Amino acid sequence: MPPDHQPAVYLLASQRLGTLYIGVTSHLVQRIWQHREGLADGFTARYGVKRLVWFEPHATMPEAIAREKALKHWRRAWKIALIEQRNPGWRDLWGEITGG
Repeated sequence: MPPDHQPAVYLLASQRLGTLYIGVTSHLVQRIWQHREGLADGFTARYGVKRLVWFEPHATMPEAIAREKALKHWRRAWKIALIEQRNPGWRDLWGEITGG
């Protein structure tokens, strides 16, 4: 489980091989909770993208932002491969970050 206020890049999915969303935050648990509760307006709310399938903690916010920007330029197949390296079943990792 990452520390509460550690910068992180994350990938959400609507379902296995479904719609993907890449984001960056300084507070992973709070941000994912907002997505899950529909409090994050925009793309994720519109397309029902709520399942945390991958995350990567970073030492600094500028480092996390740079990684997010790089991932947003990746092909979809590369993003899927990244998810499947650590989470082949596309499990929702919410419990992993909340300790539940």
